Amino acid sequence: MQPIIGIVADDLTGGMETAAMLVALGVDCGFVTRPALVQHFANSPAVVVAQKTRVVPAAEAVRKSEDAAQRLLDIGARRLFFKYCATFDSTDDGNIGPVADSLLALTRATHTGFCPSSGDLARSVFQGHLFVGAQLVSESSKRFDPLTPMTDSNLVRVLQRQSKLAVGLLPHNVVRAELASRRAYLDHLVAQGIRHVILDAIYAEDLAAVAALTVDWPLMTGNAPIIRHYPALWRERGWLDDAPPKRPLPAVESPGVVLAGSCAERTLEQLAAFEQARPVHRIDISAVDSIETTVAAALAWADKHLGSGPVSIATSADPEQVGAAQAKLGRDGAAAFAEAVLGRLAVELHRRGVRRFLVAGGETSGTVVEQLGIDRLKVGAYQGPGIARATTEEADVVALSLKSGKLGPVDMFLPTLESMRHPEH
Repeated sequence: MQPIIGIVADDLTGGMETAAMLVALGVDCGFVTRPALVQHFANSPAVVVAQKTRVVPAAEAVRKSEDAAQRLLDIGARRLFFKYCATFDSTDDGNIGPVADSLLALTRATHTGFCPSSGDLARSVFQGHLFVGAQLVSESSKRFDPLTPMTDSNLVRVLQRQSKLAVGLLPHNVVRAELASRRAYLDHLVAQGIRHVILDAIYAEDLAAVAALTVDWPLMTGNAPIIRHYPALWRERGWLDDAPPKRPLPAVESPGVVLAGSCAERTLEQLAAFEQARPVHRIDISAVDSIETTVAAALAWADKHLGSGPVSIATSADPEQVGAAQAKLGRDGAAAFAEAVLGRLAVELHRRGVRRFLVAGGETSGTVVEQLGIDRLKVGAYQGPGIARATTEEADVVALSLKSGKLGPVDMFLPTLESMRHPEH
């Protein structure tokens, strides 16, 4: 059996969520962070390659994404899916546009679509404009994102600034029309030279309509929720077995730690909720001078508290604190300092016996997994936005939950760490 789909994810949290959605729908899905390892899943119906490419320089994002895509094609993946965030996190330099341009050329497809919508998260696209709930994304807290501020809600404009190819729109009234009408409208766009198509989607039915339109395309791009609508179509076509895989996650008994680097409002709320029950060590990047002394102080604090239950160590901060850190270290310097601290902490905590980690933030998740030397995971079933578990497949098992900064219930930290102490069947 060749993979039905190969998924190239621009961060680890989104990649894990996508894999978890497929697992929940009875689709065996491999998950790797090193493209060379996809060969281990050449007989799986789906494979995710998740790498930190969201905020790296565009040329590096293209190189790494092309490598992942080519290796997926080499093991026979019939189509590719480029996974990015529901809020289309990117800058005018990329990286969504440059990566999509390169993958379109690699697959030799005439066009591809862009569908970041998520009904679960009230992220929707209407007339090409991205909404977060009732707000345009440019009026939401996303405009303050320290790395990828979204200050324009018109995705046609946003993508056109990043891409060398012409961008168009499949509007909501067409998405809601019959499949033949969708295809005819798309053919009209392609005949005009449009290569990238923003797809309006508000409701689950819209995502199902987009999936029916794109199921045969060599390349599709978007957020994870559209993935939910493909397995039923694959089964209709006889591409996928009805028998769900049996790959349960083992229980992991050890101290538990939350490492939080996201500055999203939801992560700050989650830390506050966690702190009502367990201690949190907050690191103010604007007030520390050395990675070494910062790590040493955090470890000394953790040594005092780990024996009595889970703890959290966080570089997460509100916009004012982020501004102070960036004024001191620069935008990229502040982010790099925070990631270096949390990455080293993960390694040192692992040496102290920690085997249960919940990591908040896409960039932080990538750093932690990389520093721990983890490159292949067994992913459990999707439990809801931001809630998924995975374990390593080595003899010394590590349990992980990699959470997007913007996602998850406010009170999720403690229950998620506790769930790792029990097998997932």
